[in-house]
Formats: sequence, C-alpha cells, structure tokens
Amino acid sequence: MRFDLITIFPEFFYGPLDHGIVRRAKDAGIVQINVQDLREFTKDRHRTVDDRPFGGGEGMVLKPEPLFEAVEHLLTSGIGDADAKFAPEPGTAILLMSAAGRLFTQETARRYAKLQRVILICGRYEGVDERVAEHLATDEVCVGDYVLSGGELPAAIVVDAVTRLMPGALGNEASTQNESFSEPAEIEAKSGVRHSPLSTHHCLLDYPHYTRPAEFRGWKVPEVLIGGNHAEVAKWRREKALEKTARNRPDLAGWLNND
Repeated sequence: MRFDLITIFPEFFYGPLDHGIVRRAKDAGIVQINVQDLREFTKDRHRTVDDRPFGGGEGMVLKPEPLFEAVEHLLTSGIGDADAKFAPEPGTAILLMSAAGRLFTQETARRYAKLQRVILICGRYEGVDERVAEHLATDEVCVGDYVLSGGELPAAIVVDAVTRLMPGALGNEASTQNESFSEPAEIEAKSGVRHSPLSTHHCLLDYPHYTRPAEFRGWKVPEVLIGGNHAEVAKWRREKALEKTARNRPDLAGWLNND
C-alpha cells in the first residue's frame, strides 16, 4: 500500500507517522508513505496556493491548479479537462480531506485497505475550490462533525486507521476482529440488542467554494457567484449546502424537510 499526502506543511507529518504501528509497518515494507509539498506546483515567487473566493466571503480558498498538477505528478499521467472525464486506475483512491465530506468510518477504512494506493489532499484555509472535489477527488472525506485548521490531522487519522488493517501490520490478525467498529451486525447478533442510530444535528455542510480562474479546464464557476447579486449568492449557497448535506450526510438530512 502506498500513501501520498499532499500538503503545504510537509513537516507536519515528520512526527505523527514515525511512531507505533505506522512506523513498524513502514519499516516492514507493508506501507510506503510519501509526503508531497503542494507549493512545488506554484508558478509565482510567493508560491501562492490560495485566493479569495468568488462571491465574496471570509477567508481564502485553495486554488485548483497546484492541486491538479500535484496529483498528475504523483500519478505520472494527465487528468484531462471538462471534455475528458477522469478516473484513476483501479486500486487507487484520491481523497479530499474536508469537513463537508462523507463521514470516515471503520467500514471506510476496510474499503481503503483493499486498495494499492491512496492519495490524500489536505485542505486548508476556508476550503478548497469545488472543482477539486467534483473532478479530481474520488472521495470527499470527513473524520467527524467538527472543523479543524487543516486536513493534515484527518489525513494522519486515515493513514493510521487503514495501515492497522493491512495484513501483518499488527502482528496478530485477530486484533482487528474484536475491537470497536469491527462488525456491527455480528455484535448485534451476539448481544441480541439492536443499537440506535446516531442522533442527528441541526446543521448544514458547507456550501461549494470557487476561486480564480473563472474557467479551469472547461469547468466554469457558476454565473451567480460572478454576477454581484449578494442576495442571489446567499440563496444559491444555501441551496447547494442543502444538496450537499442530503448527498454526503443523509444521516443529517432527515430534519431538512421541517426547516
């Protein structure tokens, strides 16, 4: 298994991934971990990776160009544009670590553990240009219902959770079969008790963000964000937030009809 972590803070991973099970798995050749500095794919002397979002708002948004080029560099192949739908090779996943993603669970970790390669994009600032989520990442992943300063911690969590499921990483293969989140159906069958689902929270996922350029590889920023009508921008953002919540977190969407 190979992990590639794309980040503007490569030094962040010098500590968290150099201890315990992950360290032993690396030393044993079970996993390979590569940290890629996103700023290597910038074009200006300031090595700029972010810009202000179209439509206004607080904070900065990571630009699409360096992220697309970083992934292309790692895959050693072009990704294309709006006229050519991109799909990575079988056995490869490209994850965007995002508070607006699908919840990362033990079942998700099991699915990734069956792959040969996982590329993790660590978001920062206010968010990431939505074209990265829609046209580059195969999965948008969230580690919990809270907001962190960046995607580095979540990426480390995913690497750890997946690594410990790799054959040989723990030494005792039975260790992963009798711990929390192992097999809920089996636990219910043995106990005779059906567990209640997680309670829902009255919240929405973040709306999509876009920044310059207004057209990138044929994908255009929605016109409403460029028109300057703040009321229409606010309406569009809420509609898209509702759509994303229903799509990515249906467990949070049950209350929407009563909103």
